[in-house]
Amino acid sequence: MILYPVCLNIRNQLCVVIGGGTVAERKVAGLVEACAKVKLISPGLTPALRMLADDNCIDWQQKHYTTGDLAGAMLVFAATDKRDVQEAVFSEAQKNGQLVNVIDEPEKCAFQVPAVVRRGDLVLAVATSGKSPAVAAWIRRQLENSYGPEYEYLINIMAELRHQVLTSDLGPLDRKMVFKNILHKDIIQWIREEKWDHLRKHLRKVLGKEVDFDISQPGRDI
Repeated sequence: MILYPVCLNIRNQLCVVIGGGTVAERKVAGLVEACAKVKLISPGLTPALRMLADDNCIDWQQKHYTTGDLAGAMLVFAATDKRDVQEAVFSEAQKNGQLVNVIDEPEKCAFQVPAVVRRGDLVLAVATSGKSPAVAAWIRRQLENSYGPEYEYLINIMAELRHQVLTSDLGPLDRKMVFKNILHKDIIQWIREEKWDHLRKHLRKVLGKEVDFDISQPGRDI
């Protein structure tokens, strides 16, 4: 199965999760982090999910799933341990034309949720087409060790510089070369060790002028 990778903006979009166990807990946590409107259908919850419900972070409907519960949802998650419920949720989502994720049944999933490492706006995602979540999690742990907070700095610095370069008089090919030259082989090490003078000197050489923001605190005005 060949999947098409995509990053979705689900801010303020309704997402429905059926189930209140640990798997549902993980799905809900990711949805809340992405600022979705989460409706959770389950007669019971894990302690962590109950805290989210008590804090009004999610809309918990304390009941069993019934047909019609998926109305208006952008994404649907079937996360119960009852096969008949999973099948019913899948069928309703299919009928409604909704994207559905059925836990432990990749052949019924319109999408997979990858293992994710976030460093600010940098998102590293690992998926195995549902074949081995354990391998995806294992690779994610390696990425967590390899890509630290310095990469969030780099993304914010590049965002500041991108705005400046794109509004300059440089042509497309020259802009591309500038971006390529900014990414010096030692740039991550400079950020990690807070060698701002090294970085500032390098940027001045590439850009032909001083940058107009504090490179030690990039992204404040983005």
